Amino acid sequence: MTETMGNETIAEPFPGGLEHGAAPALVLVSTPIGNLKDFSPRAAATLAAADAVLCEDTRTSGVLLHAHGIKTRLIALHEHNEDLMIPRLIEAMRNGEHYALISDAGTPLVSDPGYRLVRAAIAAGLRISGVPGPNAAILALTLSGLPPQPFLFLGFLAAKSGPRRAALNGLRNAEAAGLSASVILYEAPHRLAELLADAAASLGDRPAAVCRELSKLYEEVRRGSLSELATHYAAQPARGEITVVIGPAVADVISEPALDEALRQAMSDMSMKDAVNAVTAATGLARKQVYARALLVGQPVRNQ
Repeated sequence: MTETMGNETIAEPFPGGLEHGAAPALVLVSTPIGNLKDFSPRAAATLAAADAVLCEDTRTSGVLLHAHGIKTRLIALHEHNEDLMIPRLIEAMRNGEHYALISDAGTPLVSDPGYRLVRAAIAAGLRISGVPGPNAAILALTLSGLPPQPFLFLGFLAAKSGPRRAALNGLRNAEAAGLSASVILYEAPHRLAELLADAAASLGDRPAAVCRELSKLYEEVRRGSLSELATHYAAQPARGEITVVIGPAVADVISEPALDEALRQAMSDMSMKDAVNAVTAATGLARKQVYARALLVGQPVRNQ
């Protein structure tokens, strides 16, 4: 079954099946990240045609459905009830039910629930489809002014500084091994200044952008170095939904001979362990790489 809008023919997502096979049992539908007008006709038709809409919070999703005149029933699906709900939903889809899955905002599964349901549906041999649309990470990347590809999306890092710095140090080690990509993070507003300060300490003071309240009335994109942004948001705490984009690492320009010389000088009055730690900190290279060169350079003058 189809409906015509102007010169464009749009296949209805559930009734009558699809041109290339049976109607999908589950459709992942992107929803607005702020502005309710950023909702496609196809997305609205999909939700209206579903037997039920699976969502994180029925109150939040109820506002969206009401704004578009959609009366489909809502079923809450989140991390606290997935174990109970997923087997029931899979059985219902096997028996012919058709569901749409949405998150509170943006593209489902991207830092939101739904992954476990999708994996279970795939394992059950059920057909899955999707309706593309808004995504805060991609919009922030395009607005940041930083290199758009390649990029690495990490979602939310740990809330506490210790584990967060460990993750950032791991990223720095990956960069030392050759990774060069813009990095996209989500963060809560009350942790933003701390995240930026930790990123500057672990990654170096490189260009970044903080994108706040994207597509909403008070949208803001602030660009600067990590330290500048950390200072700004420490003095003026942010509000709303936050996406951070960090520019790629600047390529290390230390040659092997220069690294070897740095190690020789360090090992002239340090243990190998301390020399490796000192050169690693000074160059930003991966410790494993520095240690391998230290073994080639020779044993230190003074043992550990």
